[in-house]
Amino acid sequence: MVRDPSHDEEPPSPAEVLDALADDAAQRFIAALSEPKTASELSEECDVPLSTTYRKLEKLTDASLLSESTEIRRDGQHTTRYAVAFDSVTVSVDDGGARGIAIEFTRSDRTRDERLAELWTELREET
Repeated sequence: MVRDPSHDEEPPSPAEVLDALADDAAQRFIAALSEPKTASELSEECDVPLSTTYRKLEKLTDASLLSESTEIRRDGQHTTRYAVAFDSVTVSVDDGGARGIAIEFTRSDRTRDERLAELWTELREET
């Protein structure tokens, strides 16, 4: 299973994104994700309790800041890996009448075919 926020139908609210980014542990997770990692790996690397790590990762994923994918291992166990789902996040004041805050994500330009090829490669490596 893959949860890719770049394909969500409805984007997160600016408040949801800003709230997720305001958290110190969440910022450490994003900084530590130079490559996809499990919750356990992030918990250990960032010195955050595992239960807190799961809550923060869910918040970051819901805010479209992380993507998650499920890795199926030979032993039948499933492992969820998290990756940063953006290249940059821009916060701006929208002067369109209501003066609200707008959030814009810059994401990788990988095509659906490239993502599928990457998934198949990962699957082949596991079998």
